[in-house]
Amino acid sequence: MKLLIVNPNISHSVTELIEAEARRAASLDTQLTMRTAALGVAYIETRAEAAIGAYATLNELAEHFQGHDAAVVAAFGDPGLEAAREMLPIPVVGLTESALMSAAMLGGKIGIVAISRRIRAWYAETVDRYGMTSRLAGIRCLDEPLPNIGTVQQDKGEQLVALCEAAIRHDGADVLIIAGAPLAGLARSVAQRIPVPVVDGVSCAVQQAELLASLGPAKATAGSYAVPPVKGSVGLSPALAQLIGREDVQ
Repeated sequence: MKLLIVNPNISHSVTELIEAEARRAASLDTQLTMRTAALGVAYIETRAEAAIGAYATLNELAEHFQGHDAAVVAAFGDPGLEAAREMLPIPVVGLTESALMSAAMLGGKIGIVAISRRIRAWYAETVDRYGMTSRLAGIRCLDEPLPNIGTVQQDKGEQLVALCEAAIRHDGADVLIIAGAPLAGLARSVAQRIPVPVVDGVSCAVQQAELLASLGPAKATAGSYAVPPVKGSVGLSPALAQLIGREDVQ
């Protein structure tokens, strides 16, 4: 099996964190192709940055999806996920949806721990989009500048653990999601210190991508996830223009 994993931000150090956790989670015979957005921002905090990340993600998916069995949008908030599902003939999963669905099977109220206060509104909107607001205990965030997004786990690890503890004690979280690609792998390393289940979006997404690929679902030919109608385009990458401009994606 071959999985395509796209980091929607431009930080190669974050891609390395994603890859490390993805390899820990993937089956031994699963091959991973890692891609980092060619345009955008160092890490995504806002709706505007998410829109940019979505476009960058679609470019990478369009150029590299062929020969893969499934794809992962490797940013919390899942920028571009729904559009990718419309356009591509393979299953596409995102960190947020995968983590939420997994967490929902481990406990009642779900707490989210994230890297930035600015991120909170966008994450809350994403949770609501997936119909999970009633299950959300709260979103706890770091409230300090991040000098290096690639080392946030080392720089802010103890503060993040404290946020996990506060989410349990004060918000009533039964299960926690440590959110965001820069925190990939942290759930695994702190799990023994946290008294409720802790899930990681990368590991959830990789294993759910493997599962969906193994099920071999057909591409929708009707409904809202059917391939978009053929249109002319201007200024798109050649690979993305090709997807927009043809009816059938093989």
